[in-house]
Formats: sequence, C-alpha cells, structure tokens
Amino acid sequence: MSNPSKVNILIVDDDDVAAESVVRSLRKHAMDFPITLARDGLEALEILRHQHNDLTIEKPYLILLDLNMPRMDGFEFLQEVRGDKNLHDSIIFVLTTSDADSDRTRAYHQNIAGYMVKSAVGPQFAKLANLLDNYRSTVSLPA
Repeated sequence: MSNPSKVNILIVDDDDVAAESVVRSLRKHAMDFPITLARDGLEALEILRHQHNDLTIEKPYLILLDLNMPRMDGFEFLQEVRGDKNLHDSIIFVLTTSDADSDRTRAYHQNIAGYMVKSAVGPQFAKLANLLDNYRSTVSLPA
C-alpha cells in the first residue's frame, strides 16, 4: 500500500536545464509533489529558514542538491545545514555531475541520504523519479 502523503522537494541547482529536466521527469511519473527551485546554497538556506521574499517550503521535504554552484556550493550548504539546529535533520540527496570518490566520501560524511551522478540516473532522470516515489511511499517522514 502506498503512502498518499505529499513530500515537498527542494531542488538546489544552478543549471536551469538540469533542474527543469528533473521537474519534468517527476511530473511525467505522476509525482505531483510541490517543487521549489533554488539556484545555489544561499538561496536554498533562505527558503529553508523562511527568509526568502517569494519562496517557501514546508515539512516534510527532501532536498536534491548539486555540488558545483556559485556563491555557496553544495559542500558549504551541507556544512551549514548540518550545523543548524533547525535544519540538521534535513533529508538530502546529492544529485551532481561529479563521479569523484573524494566528493562522494566528503558528501556522505555530511550524512546525506544518497549520492547520485546525473549521467547515471537514466534518461530524463527516470531512475531518480522512481527512487523518490519509492522512498516517499516506503519511509515515514517527520512532519
């Protein structure tokens, strides 16, 4: 039996094409999750802390995080989130172009839920959509 609860998704990625591809893939797989886009780690923090002028996100949420971004990259974002008592338990999946073992290890040391390389998640991010749908329907998230 599937859990009908909605999960909000925050995509943190400066690549508009990649972010829109993820959104299209989620929509194509009938996942009507509310999706919020942030262009870098600083904007994502503003959204998560309810300090952004236009964008907000409510719990429960999952974060899809790119590593290579301007202003605040993914590693800096992870460090900031894990050090924030209100955000430290955020569920974060890294979705990046980097397949470097050093990046993967460094990200897992920040307690990420998973590390995915964009080129490996299938055409139009189909594997990502399936993973998120299975995750949402299997795991109980705190409100």
